[in-house]
Amino acid sequence: MNPLVAPEPSARHGVTALSVNLNKVALLRNTRHLGIPSVTRAATLVLEAGAQGLTVHPRPDGRHIRAHDVHELAELLQDWPHVEFNIEGNPFHNLMDFVRAVRPHQCTFVPDDVGQFTSDHGWSFPQDAERLKPLIAEAQALGVRVSLFMDPVPEAMAAAAACGADRIELYTEGYARAHLNGQAAQALPAYVAAAEAAMASGLGVNAGHDLNRDNLTDFLRAVPGVQEVSIGHAFIADALELGYAGTVRDYLRCIQRAYAPQAR
Repeated sequence: MNPLVAPEPSARHGVTALSVNLNKVALLRNTRHLGIPSVTRAATLVLEAGAQGLTVHPRPDGRHIRAHDVHELAELLQDWPHVEFNIEGNPFHNLMDFVRAVRPHQCTFVPDDVGQFTSDHGWSFPQDAERLKPLIAEAQALGVRVSLFMDPVPEAMAAAAACGADRIELYTEGYARAHLNGQAAQALPAYVAAAEAAMASGLGVNAGHDLNRDNLTDFLRAVPGVQEVSIGHAFIADALELGYAGTVRDYLRCIQRAYAPQAR
């Protein structure tokens, strides 16, 4: 397949870009053999509503997104040249096969174990540095931006940059849990410091994991320079009530509120 045309930088929006993770659509579909709900139909609806990106995480066990989904979405996005396709996963398992075949705009390297329930930690430095470097270089040689899934550890950001990464994705489950418990103010400084350290090292900043309509605005108001958020589980849960289009619009409003002047 020909490489996807690179979209314009997310800065064109003036605010953080929304990438919708479609894994849970595929998870529901896979409980039957009817092909519904359709992953490509879901993708079309969220794009028509204004989402700026699509994310998938095809795990080795195929429990949600499967190989054919990745290829069908890449084909669909030929008609959406300004939409970013982000494929995430462990580059030491099955991710690189998809990167080589599809050449998405971005791949996010995540240190998941095979069969892991969900992503629960970022890369460690210096332990992971040497084995990541050649895969980062390979992806970039294919024209693919590389983002590393990272815990909010400011001192690790320079090491991530030294590996050649283009961006990092801040793992936000800790923030989401703190926000739910009324302790967001205690959790946010680590994310602020990590984002600042990443940018100081020349890295772009993405964020994701358990972000939702309740906590997204507060996160983006506090954490500087977030170019993209990837939201899946909460997005699909909201879509069961609001529909795909309504959910996209609501998340875009959450993002816009983060950048709106606040009343004094």
